[in-house]
Amino acid sequence: MEASASTSTARRLRAFRRWMRDHGVVCSDALRLDAAEDGGGGVYVRALAALREGDLVATIPRGACLTPRTSGAAEAIEAAELGGPLALAVAVMYERARGAESPWDAYLRLIPEREPVPLVWPADEAERLLAGTELDKIVKQDRQFISEDWKECIEPLILSGELEVDPDDFSLENYFSAKSLLSSRSFRIDSYHGSGMVPLADLFNHKTGGEHVHFTSVLEASDSDGEDGEDPNNASADEQSTIENSADIPSGDDDEDLEMIVVRDVNEGEEVFNTYGTMGNAALLHRYGFTEMDNPYDIVNIDLALVTKWCFSKYSRRYARARVSLWHNLGYSGCTSQDADYFEISYDGEPQLELLILLYIISLKSDAYDKLASVAHDLIGDDEVDSISSVLKVVRVTSSNQHPDISGLEKLPDVKKLLLNESVCSALVSLVDMRESLYGSNTLEDDRQKLQACSSVNERNLYHSLVLRVSERTILHKLKKHASSWSKTKKRKQL
Repeated sequence: MEASASTSTARRLRAFRRWMRDHGVVCSDALRLDAAEDGGGGVYVRALAALREGDLVATIPRGACLTPRTSGAAEAIEAAELGGPLALAVAVMYERARGAESPWDAYLRLIPEREPVPLVWPADEAERLLAGTELDKIVKQDRQFISEDWKECIEPLILSGELEVDPDDFSLENYFSAKSLLSSRSFRIDSYHGSGMVPLADLFNHKTGGEHVHFTSVLEASDSDGEDGEDPNNASADEQSTIENSADIPSGDDDEDLEMIVVRDVNEGEEVFNTYGTMGNAALLHRYGFTEMDNPYDIVNIDLALVTKWCFSKYSRRYARARVSLWHNLGYSGCTSQDADYFEISYDGEPQLELLILLYIISLKSDAYDKLASVAHDLIGDDEVDSISSVLKVVRVTSSNQHPDISGLEKLPDVKKLLLNESVCSALVSLVDMRESLYGSNTLEDDRQKLQACSSVNERNLYHSLVLRVSERTILHKLKKHASSWSKTKKRKQL
């Protein structure tokens, strides 16, 4: 079976190399495209010779990219006034439906029909494997929104007869498949083409902190490099991947090529990696369908709703609402997603400062709370809340103990320690237990044992969901351990 898959991949690779020559895509002789060794039909890129920083290893004409502008469906897409990822999904489905008649046939045959992202997992399997994880709600929302897009935009386009294709080629299932490809493989090219599929560029695998090649435009302006301190190769979930500093081409001129440049030396025989950005496993699994063990960018979120639920269980609803309201009035907030506020717990188990401040305010005795509430307006400046100075003000107002040395505190870890009284530490432990319960009855050790016995090839979905679960639960255990340790330290100092 594996030999058959490898033979098929080799045949498709030969066809793709011919396609690159015919479409002006130039790939350095120092690179080799090979079938993945796991026999799953994937492709990877390795170096046949040593590569050095600054080497140009590939050029890709914009006209060779599959975009809403270059697709044979361009007129129908424009007539339907579709844009962004929706337009690109239509372009991909249309070219797939054309088969051998499509200019991108050899490319589309090389890449999978769908990427193994949770979006295209069986719904019951996704619900079971992702329960409690950061992706649990997100994937359900994705399914709902994408289904609505199909119903509102894709189905009317097919019924109009503009594309003259078999309606089955534009089914909801095929739309999900196309969306999985866009999530994993598309790049933003420029303002004329928008996002598109960039043949060859999407064959480089990801490695966190191990990027060898970077994509750029020969038209890039010298004054746009690294603007605002951001890494242009990182991409938001909506924008997909981004060509670094790509220049806008309102005219649609396809003469200028995209380039692939070596940014870190590669030894002969090594795999050549790209990076999709500094992402935790939840983002990697969501968009690309894989995870990385011991990913230092992993985080766990604790929803504000969960904090409120804990507070309701311990105090009256009026008490809880008043404390949360004061926290808001002082200018604090958590992170915000589409429909919820939340707090991040870092890979090391460190809680977000805003969570500690909220728990500190909730735990205040009545007289300290009343004092803080009476001066809250005076503590809010016109400027954005400065984390350290604002916390110091809150502690000065509410603490019965004198802190003559707190004015000199400048580091966030030191400021956090001021908030870690016994009540706050106890609250953190309770929140961890509540967050842990969302994963079900299995313990962290149960998940670790399952992961060790799991095959990343034959049980791919289970394997990567377990990596995510184990990582998230390990972070929660670190937080719980820290909270217990901080509480003990406080008690010893009081003695």
